[in-house]
Amino acid sequence: MFGIGTQELLIVLMLVMIVFGAGKLPQIGSSLGQGIRNFKQGIRGDEENTA
Repeated sequence: MFGIGTQELLIVLMLVMIVFGAGKLPQIGSSLGQGIRNFKQGIRGDEENTA
């Protein structure tokens, strides 16, 4: 996975928790997921599902 080991991944996750706080993580994940979903729809040209 891009040369990232378990220890490096845990360090990155800990830094994210410190910077954003545990309360904001679900909000950040939701926004990121919505952005990826919109990007995929844009690439496919799926205009009928855009609301």
